[in-house]
Order: sequence, then structure tokens, then C-alpha cells
Amino acid sequence: MIRTRYAPSPTGFMHIGNLRSALYEYLIAKREGGAFVLRIEDTDQDRYVEGAADAIFETLDLTGLKFDEGPGVGGAYGPYIQSQRKANYMPPAKRLIESGHAYYCFCEKDRLDSLADERGIKKYDRHCQSLPTAEITSLLNSGTPYVIRQLIPEGKTTFHDEVFGDITIDNKELEDQILIKSDGMPTYNFANVIDDHDMAITHVARGSEYLTSTPKYKLLYEALGWEVPIFVHLPLLQNENGQKLGKRNGATSIPDFLKAGFLPQAIINYAALCGWSPSDNKEIFSLAELEKVFDAKHISKSPSTFDIVKMTWVNAEQIKAMPPEVFCEMATPYLKEAVKKPGMDYAALAKMTQSRVNFVKECGELVDFIDELCDYDIELFIHKKMKTDPTIAKQGLEVAIAALEPLTEWSHDALGQAISKAAEDSGLSKGQILWPIRTALSGKPTTPCGATEICELLGKEETLKRLKVGYKNLID
Repeated sequence: MIRTRYAPSPTGFMHIGNLRSALYEYLIAKREGGAFVLRIEDTDQDRYVEGAADAIFETLDLTGLKFDEGPGVGGAYGPYIQSQRKANYMPPAKRLIESGHAYYCFCEKDRLDSLADERGIKKYDRHCQSLPTAEITSLLNSGTPYVIRQLIPEGKTTFHDEVFGDITIDNKELEDQILIKSDGMPTYNFANVIDDHDMAITHVARGSEYLTSTPKYKLLYEALGWEVPIFVHLPLLQNENGQKLGKRNGATSIPDFLKAGFLPQAIINYAALCGWSPSDNKEIFSLAELEKVFDAKHISKSPSTFDIVKMTWVNAEQIKAMPPEVFCEMATPYLKEAVKKPGMDYAALAKMTQSRVNFVKECGELVDFIDELCDYDIELFIHKKMKTDPTIAKQGLEVAIAALEPLTEWSHDALGQAISKAAEDSGLSKGQILWPIRTALSGKPTTPCGATEICELLGKEETLKRLKVGYKNLID
């Protein structure tokens, strides 16, 4: 069975790049009926942020990425918090020493600092790799601090990646990385390998910045006699300046996106598109749909740029795709705040605003003119396509008032018929009457419905009152 894992460090909030990693890992597993595991990698205590782990749980929950195993859920491969697995790391490290694939290093910080070349780059010189056994034993017995380093063999290492294909790295480019730190805790790179093996992880998805480190992981798996997982390296997600998107480079937290009005399904949908596209170029998906169509073979190699405009468009499309009753439930609080007119049909308001907003909270702004008409610029009466200017608009309102005042039936059909006849009799086009009506009634450049629908919403008395105010404004 396919098993993937999302293994974040609790060092801050989750941003769209973090969520994309979790999402892709989730989808790789779910497409094949596999298991998605959450593992908290908290061995870097210097960067640990209080409450960050809880924020990770909350974000995954809000976006619908339910993990099958992990903290609070349990599973057969726990514990799922790395600091609680400390006893698991030293035994394989010592196995590596015994087999000649790792060694003790007793070098002090001052010596290590002196290894920097003219570029400031430090690469360990294997000073301790050839220490006599007796000296190593003596140093260990005396309590001398040490780390355990991986011994990189000569030659080249080739590995296969599902996105980037076969990649070969000359081992001379690799440093003898530290596996166990002087405090006895594993480094991120070593703990990752041990935990992935112990938890039977079959597919490892991570950022493409780890491509050059992957040979070290493969060498560890092989040295320990373990099966190498399938690697899936994700393209760089960057900001508009071409920098890797992160907490230091303009990334916004997922909770902040939610507070701003982005829907969880829109955030997930957009995250999926940041480096992946389906074969049919469809762009709007539910999470359930993504579980069926996601294929790692369609992950791009090229960097993806975070685009808030595109994400906003996705949010608007997700709103349009909502069942009307769901949108109505979400929109009603905003509509009630904006429109307090007695007897108002909020379901009707929701229906007319659903396809016209980027965020649910905007629906109230579209209809707040119903309760109160604010001051507006008469320039709004100008509509070039309809050949309407303030002079034509004045004529249109005059004709509209004359046509609507006698009406005894105030319905959409009756209003439409009256305006059609008025246009025919006056020589104006319907648009040259409807546009001034809509402007005078709303005072807005755009409205969620047409002029006759607004007339219905306002009622006869309020409609005629606003039309006369608009006419007066054009005269003045």
C-alpha cells in the first residue's frame, strides 16, 4: 500500500508552499487508496515555536486534509512526534559505523570554522575518519563530545525521481554530513531517513531544493540494507520577485488567507495548480475530484509563481460552483448586515450576488444601496456602448418616470413591458433608459441585477423617489 507523509517542523505558520507539499502527498496516497501520515519533526529545538504544532493540525483540518495516522490519531508506527522517537536513531547510526559507512567526529567548533575556503564555504576534511580505534575508544570513554558523520563513498550516485527523471551526482560534491549531533539528537536528514523507513513510507515528496541532497539519503538506505522509497521532487514555488516563497519572502499564512475570505476549497484548489495541471487543462476542482484525477506525472519541473490574482479568481469560481443553499447560508449574515429592509427575501439577494463576488463577504456591498442611496457622481450615467451621456440619461429618466408612475402592477414583466413601450414611443433605445434607471436607483457602477429587478426590490414608492432625485441631479 502506498504510504506518504507530511513531516513539518513546528517553527511557524503553514503557508501555501507548505500546504502544497501536504496536498500533493495526500493526493498521491489517496489516488491509490493509500495512507497519509502526519509526523511532526521537532528535533530542531532552537527554532521551535510554541503553538506551531497546534496551528499545523488546525490548518490541515480546516482545509480537509485528514491524516490517517499521526499525533492525536495514532497508528501502528507511532509515536508520530520526532522528539519522542529519540531512542530509534542511535542504533542505526552505530550500525553504519560498524559497517564503515559512518564515523565518530570529535572536532571542536574552532577547527571546523577554520575549514572555510575563500568563499566562506565549509566542507569537512575527514580529519577524524581515520582515527585509530584505540584513540576513538579513549575519547569516548573520557566523555569527549562527538558527532557521527556519514562517510560518502567514491564514485557517483544515481537516483530516479518521478518528476525530474534519472539524476546522477558526483559523490565528490557531497559532504560527510552529520547524522547524530553532539546532544545525541539526529539531524533532520538522518531522522528523516530512519523515520520514513520505520513508518514504511513508500513515496517521499519534497521541494526540488532537496534534489542534490537525495544521493546522501539513497546511500544511507543502501548502507542500512533498506528499500529506497520513490522520490517526488516538487518544483520551486516562488514569489513575484523570483525568490523561494517562504515566511521571509512574503508568504501569507493559511489562517490569514481564511480570515481574508478565501474558502478552504479554493486554497486547496489553487495550491494544487501551483506546479500541477491535469491533462484536460481543467482548473476548478473539489478535493474529492483532485483525489481521483491527480497524477504525479503531471507535476511540472518549472518553478511556479504564487499569484494572488489567480487565487482570487479560483475563489470566485468556487463560490459560483457552490450549491445555492450553501452560498445562501454563508452570505445571509452579510446580507442582513447590509440590508435591513423589512420583509426582504435574503435568499433572492444571495441568488443574484453569488456569481458576482470574489469573496462571500462582498455580497453585502453589492446590495447595500437597497437600504440607503449614497451620494454618487453623475459621471456614472455615462455609458459609451449604449451612447448614453448625462443629457441622454436625463431624457431616459424623464421617460422612465412617466412610464412607471401609472403602473398598478409592480412586477418584473409589467416593468419590462412599460419600459419597452416607453423606448419605442420616445425613440430612445432600451439601454438608454435602463442604464440611467439602474444608476439612479443604486448609485453604483455595477449591480448584481438589472434595472427592473432593482425596481422590484425597492418597490414603487422608493423607485420613483430615487428616479426623481437622479433626474434633479442631472438638471442641477
